[in-house]
Amino acid sequence: MRNAIKKLGEAELEIMQVIWDSENPVTSNYILKELQGRRKWQLSTLMTSLTRLSDKGFVSCDRSMGSNLYTSIISENEYKVGVSRHFLERLYNNSIQNMVATLYSDKAIKDSDIEELRNFLDNLEDEQE
Repeated sequence: MRNAIKKLGEAELEIMQVIWDSENPVTSNYILKELQGRRKWQLSTLMTSLTRLSDKGFVSCDRSMGSNLYTSIISENEYKVGVSRHFLERLYNNSIQNMVATLYSDKAIKDSDIEELRNFLDNLEDEQE
Protein backbone atom coordinates (compact mmCIF):
# COMPACT_ATOMS: atom_id res chain seq x y z
CA MET A 1 0.00 0.00 0.00
CA ARG A 2 1.11 3.60 -0.59
CA ASN A 3 1.69 6.06 2.22
CA ALA A 4 -0.93 6.18 4.94
CA ILE A 5 -4.33 6.96 3.50
CA LYS A 6 -5.94 10.07 4.88
CA LYS A 7 -9.25 9.60 6.66
CA LEU A 8 -12.36 10.99 4.99
CA GLY A 9 -14.95 13.06 6.78
CA GLU A 10 -18.57 11.90 6.64
CA ALA A 11 -19.53 14.20 3.76
CA GLU A 12 -16.36 13.35 1.83
CA LEU A 13 -17.08 9.65 2.27
CA GLU A 14 -20.60 10.14 0.86
CA ILE A 15 -19.12 11.88 -2.19
CA MET A 16 -16.57 9.12 -2.67
CA GLN A 17 -19.29 6.49 -2.37
CA VAL A 18 -21.10 8.09 -5.33
CA ILE A 19 -17.88 8.14 -7.35
CA TRP A 20 -16.97 4.55 -6.39
CA ASP A 21 -20.47 3.29 -7.21
CA SER A 22 -20.28 4.77 -10.70
CA GLU A 23 -18.55 2.75 -13.39
CA ASN A 24 -17.56 5.88 -15.32
CA PRO A 25 -16.17 9.30 -14.48
CA VAL A 26 -18.89 11.57 -13.08
CA THR A 27 -19.75 15.26 -13.20
CA SER A 28 -20.31 17.43 -10.15
CA ASN A 29 -23.98 17.75 -11.14
CA TYR A 30 -24.31 13.94 -11.14
CA ILE A 31 -22.80 13.77 -7.65
CA LEU A 32 -25.07 16.58 -6.42
CA LYS A 33 -28.13 14.77 -7.80
CA GLU A 34 -27.07 11.48 -6.16
CA LEU A 35 -26.62 13.21 -2.80
CA GLN A 36 -30.10 14.79 -2.88
CA GLY A 37 -32.02 13.87 0.23
CA ARG A 38 -28.83 13.32 2.22
CA ARG A 39 -27.18 16.72 1.75
CA LYS A 40 -28.77 20.13 1.14
CA TRP A 41 -25.77 21.44 -0.76
CA GLN A 42 -25.27 24.12 -3.32
CA LEU A 43 -22.94 23.28 -6.19
CA SER A 44 -20.28 25.58 -4.71
CA THR A 45 -20.18 23.53 -1.48
CA LEU A 46 -19.73 20.32 -3.45
CA MET A 47 -17.00 21.89 -5.57
CA THR A 48 -15.11 22.89 -2.41
CA SER A 49 -15.32 19.29 -1.16
CA LEU A 50 -14.21 17.90 -4.52
CA THR A 51 -11.21 20.25 -4.49
CA ARG A 52 -10.35 19.01 -1.00
CA LEU A 53 -10.69 15.37 -2.15
CA SER A 54 -8.39 16.14 -5.07
CA ASP A 55 -5.84 17.77 -2.73
CA LYS A 56 -5.96 14.67 -0.50
CA GLY A 57 -5.27 12.45 -3.53
CA PHE A 58 -8.66 10.72 -3.67
CA VAL A 59 -9.99 12.01 -6.98
CA SER A 60 -8.67 13.31 -10.26
CA CYS A 61 -10.47 15.83 -12.42
CA ASP A 62 -10.42 15.62 -16.22
CA ARG A 63 -11.22 19.03 -17.68
CA SER A 64 -10.54 18.12 -21.32
CA MET A 65 -14.15 17.34 -22.31
CA GLY A 66 -15.71 20.72 -21.53
CA SER A 67 -17.15 19.63 -18.18
CA ASN A 68 -15.19 18.42 -15.19
CA LEU A 69 -15.21 14.63 -14.92
CA TYR A 70 -14.23 13.13 -11.56
CA THR A 71 -12.62 9.73 -11.16
CA SER A 72 -11.39 8.01 -8.01
CA ILE A 73 -7.65 7.56 -7.62
CA ILE A 74 -7.95 5.39 -4.50
CA SER A 75 -10.28 2.41 -4.76
CA GLU A 76 -12.99 1.80 -2.19
CA ASN A 77 -11.26 -1.38 -1.06
CA GLU A 78 -7.87 0.33 -0.75
CA TYR A 79 -9.49 3.02 1.42
CA LYS A 80 -11.28 0.48 3.62
CA VAL A 81 -8.10 -1.55 4.14
CA GLY A 82 -6.10 1.55 5.06
CA VAL A 83 -8.70 2.90 7.49
CA SER A 84 -9.31 -0.53 9.02
CA ARG A 85 -5.59 -1.09 9.55
CA HIS A 86 -5.24 2.32 11.21
CA PHE A 87 -8.31 1.67 13.40
CA LEU A 88 -6.97 -1.72 14.48
CA GLU A 89 -3.53 -0.32 15.29
CA ARG A 90 -4.81 2.65 17.29
CA LEU A 91 -7.65 1.07 19.25
CA TYR A 92 -6.67 -2.59 19.61
CA ASN A 93 -2.87 -2.62 19.53
CA ASN A 94 -3.02 -4.21 16.06
CA SER A 95 -4.84 -7.28 17.40
CA ILE A 96 -8.00 -8.57 15.76
CA GLN A 97 -8.36 -10.93 18.73
CA ASN A 98 -8.46 -7.94 21.12
CA MET A 99 -11.08 -6.24 18.97
CA VAL A 100 -13.35 -9.29 18.79
CA ALA A 101 -12.90 -10.01 22.51
CA THR A 102 -13.84 -6.42 23.41
CA LEU A 103 -16.91 -6.43 21.17
CA TYR A 104 -17.99 -9.86 22.41
CA SER A 105 -17.57 -9.06 26.09
CA ASP A 106 -19.61 -5.88 25.63
CA LYS A 107 -22.36 -7.84 23.80
CA ALA A 108 -21.79 -5.73 20.67
CA ILE A 109 -21.50 -8.97 18.70
CA LYS A 110 -23.59 -12.08 19.25
CA ASP A 111 -22.80 -15.77 19.24
CA SER A 112 -24.21 -15.93 15.70
CA ASP A 113 -21.63 -13.31 14.63
CA ILE A 114 -18.86 -15.44 16.11
CA GLU A 115 -20.20 -18.48 14.25
CA GLU A 116 -20.31 -16.49 11.00
CA LEU A 117 -16.71 -15.37 11.58
CA ARG A 118 -15.64 -18.96 12.31
CA ASN A 119 -17.24 -20.17 9.06
CA PHE A 120 -15.58 -17.35 7.13
CA LEU A 121 -12.16 -18.24 8.52
CA ASP A 122 -12.70 -21.95 7.83
CA ASN A 123 -13.58 -21.12 4.22
CA LEU A 124 -10.46 -18.98 3.90
CA GLU A 125 -8.31 -21.87 5.13
CA ASP A 126 -10.02 -24.27 2.72
CA GLU A 127 -9.32 -21.94 -0.21
CA GLN A 128 -5.63 -21.71 0.69
CA GLU A 129 -5.12 -25.46 0.85
